[in-house]
Amino acid sequence: MNHIDVVISIIAGILVLSTWIIGFLIVLENRHPSKTIAWLTVLIAFPLIGFIFYVMLGRNVRKGRLFEHKSMDRTEMETLSSIVQWKLNKGRKQLEPVLSPHMSKLRNLVSQNSRAPLTSNNAAEIYIDGDPHFEALKEALQKATHHIHMVYYILRDDEVGKDIQEILMQKARAGVRVRVLYDGVGSHKLSRKYVEDLKAAGVEVAVFLPVVFPYFNSKINYRNHRKIVVVDGKIGFVGGMNIGDEYRGLGPLGYWRDTHMKVEGEAVYQLQMIFMKDWYVATNQFIQDLTYFPEQEKIGDEQIQIVASGPDSDWEFILHTYFLMITNAKHYIYLTSPYLIPDESILTALKTAALSGVDVRLILPSYPDHKIVFWGSRSYYEELLESGVKIFEYEKGFVHAKTIIVDGEIASLGTANMDMRSFEHNFEVNAIIYQGESIATLEKNFFDDLMNCRQVYYKEIKNRSLGRRMKESGARLLSPLL
Repeated sequence: MNHIDVVISIIAGILVLSTWIIGFLIVLENRHPSKTIAWLTVLIAFPLIGFIFYVMLGRNVRKGRLFEHKSMDRTEMETLSSIVQWKLNKGRKQLEPVLSPHMSKLRNLVSQNSRAPLTSNNAAEIYIDGDPHFEALKEALQKATHHIHMVYYILRDDEVGKDIQEILMQKARAGVRVRVLYDGVGSHKLSRKYVEDLKAAGVEVAVFLPVVFPYFNSKINYRNHRKIVVVDGKIGFVGGMNIGDEYRGLGPLGYWRDTHMKVEGEAVYQLQMIFMKDWYVATNQFIQDLTYFPEQEKIGDEQIQIVASGPDSDWEFILHTYFLMITNAKHYIYLTSPYLIPDESILTALKTAALSGVDVRLILPSYPDHKIVFWGSRSYYEELLESGVKIFEYEKGFVHAKTIIVDGEIASLGTANMDMRSFEHNFEVNAIIYQGESIATLEKNFFDDLMNCRQVYYKEIKNRSLGRRMKESGARLLSPLL
């Protein structure tokens, strides 16, 4: 045996031993059986690839050391929550809205889990196309007099990105406090010059959990997927659109169908609080100045709660919100998502709702932006269709909206997809809307979208080709890891 053979044997032995150790650790972590089986299958079938993936993506640090020193302590959290509650109580000019039992149940869940009180003094505007949304965003930024706070998963150095950059620099030079936070993975293509120009103009810029390649680091698995803008503490934006020209329909996927919301009023307090928590994680700077929570004039009657969720949370708050919305539905559920990788509870809830007579309709993309997730999503079609769920594939372009409408009384829009990555790994934020005009707008948008969809039928899926079944099954196997 020559030296090369000896080296190869040693490496192979170390790899096998490492695989067995990792497999043993995975079992001890008491994850959901589907995830345990998926990881063990990958490790056994592809030891080297499985080992790399586990080191990068698999370690369960949800409540571990990764966020222990970064998350706000209880005192700081209570300070922010107290400021928001004090402002709401001080500005309360009307009685609490009367909600139905299932709406009250959802309100209580969000209040307890995400420390988000129901706000009723709000005005909201819904955007489904990039250009109108970006125009409204730029107009709001240009009117800023005190501060601008932004957090985005993707920030691009393209036409719309440069437009936003120029406004931010102008405002910073004029004395407005501008803070920009972007995700280290989602915005990995952002040019250094773009960031340096912002900083040179006085903009405070931070990266959320930066990842330095090629070193393997579990931080790559925990990303800030939020899209939040707060202007002067009175105007907020939240939804599915990042900063980039593809959200204007100028990318390789063509027309981009999304949902974003501009909100004015008390709900902005909660968006502000979420930004401050994220800023603390990235910079260790605790912002608690009351000037960031200004008095809100009477502006509207929209009833909104903001729910945030992330790997630093004790519970999967948005997963619980979706589950309760689905299980409480009496008449219909209209759901739009670019991805459908549900856990067993959401899958069972959708099938149970349909089997009990609830009209469950899903709008999903007809072509992929991420192929594994796309085929993984399609692997759920057969059992959903068999239970009576109606599935429609959007054909006008790529659908990226993340919305749920239940019985015309409750709706959710935001950043969280209907997949396990959003539920467990990403930092997400959704707006829950009760009654009101915005729900009617979202419902109209849903039916308009159906006009650009092709309905998928059970017979078609039942008779699909072996090749398609194999692609779906392979992607389904990996779905707990996505």
